[in-house]
Amino acid sequence: MAIEIKAPTFPESVADGTVATWHKQPGDAVKRDDLIVDIETDKVVLEVLATADGVLGAIVKNEGDTVLSDEVLGSIEAGGAAAAPAATAAAAPAAAQTAAPAAEGEDDPVAAPAARKLAEENGINIASVAGTGKGGRVTKEDVVAAVAAKKSAPAAAPAKAAAPAAAAPVFAAGDRIEKRVPMTRVRATVAKRLVEAQSNMAMLTTFNEVDMTEVMALRSKYKDLFEKSHNGVRLGFMSFFVKAATEALKRFPAVNASIDGADIVYHGYADVGVAVSSDRGLVVPVLRNAELMSLAEIEGGIATFGKKARDGKLSMDEMTGGTFTITNGGTFGSMMSTPIVNPPQAAILGMHNILQRPMAINGQVVIRPMMYLALSYDHRLIDGKEAVTFLVTIKNLLEDPARLLLDI
Repeated sequence: MAIEIKAPTFPESVADGTVATWHKQPGDAVKRDDLIVDIETDKVVLEVLATADGVLGAIVKNEGDTVLSDEVLGSIEAGGAAAAPAATAAAAPAAAQTAAPAAEGEDDPVAAPAARKLAEENGINIASVAGTGKGGRVTKEDVVAAVAAKKSAPAAAPAKAAAPAAAAPVFAAGDRIEKRVPMTRVRATVAKRLVEAQSNMAMLTTFNEVDMTEVMALRSKYKDLFEKSHNGVRLGFMSFFVKAATEALKRFPAVNASIDGADIVYHGYADVGVAVSSDRGLVVPVLRNAELMSLAEIEGGIATFGKKARDGKLSMDEMTGGTFTITNGGTFGSMMSTPIVNPPQAAILGMHNILQRPMAINGQVVIRPMMYLALSYDHRLIDGKEAVTFLVTIKNLLEDPARLLLDI
């Protein structure tokens, strides 16, 4: 019985997806809940799992094809794996006849599709693999064994046997070659939205600097106790910025608002997006009701998002919405930048590298850990005074963290 493999049901904000990777090929045995295929959308990569045991049948949508919500991708022949041995036994005489020429030196032995694909990916000549299947058929396990033997071979093996890197090519000095790879949907969507933001917004950026002395001292004093008290959650700087931002958003609701046609939508909650870099591009998972979260809850949420982003496990719900965004270029060494607002939001806060700099304090030159802050905002909704005062509020809260507790 053939069971259809369908694309996930996409939310209203996602029109379609692209088949990214088939993890199984026709003829491969599959078990229930095995990962079959990845569907890449504008926001996340969705995994499609097998709904029954069997054998993968025909593939309807190939890698790179566009698919709609609930569209058929392929099929699974339920129970095919159990029926295969009997069918193979019945065909054994014919298989033996087919395998005989291979033993005499033919270059195209009988091999399972999965075995051929694995051999090609690892630079293995399928004709050189001894088949242990019925009638001398080369199985996937035979190729796996050949790959293992190849890896354990002496280092003097020919260099040409190494498979080239697909995503990150390394060119030798003097090479005048190029490699073209398709842009992922996530990166393409980010590029499109950033261009739209600059085209459709009156976007400005205001800057300030914050003395991180008090926050760094607080973190240094309590980080070990914090981690012990909160089951391994580490105390970083991002939680202080999120708390300061949510407090400032309460005082300046326009910064937390958005434009919808001719209307201004004010949000009575702070869903803070935290920009995270991943292999597929920049993603912005959202901390829901961040104004109600503790420092430990914020740090734990960010750590979870970071791991999910690296593993490609972020869900659509975690990527949807957001009323304000914080991005931290300082983790990569950025000293100053002008972040681009993520529409329909009205503002984004940019954090940067902490540098020891000489500062004049009370008539004395002292060395302090300083960070530049940048607030990009939509001038159609937020006036310059509001933007500047909002950023100054964050600066004051961070330079005297007790204000966060005292609500002053």
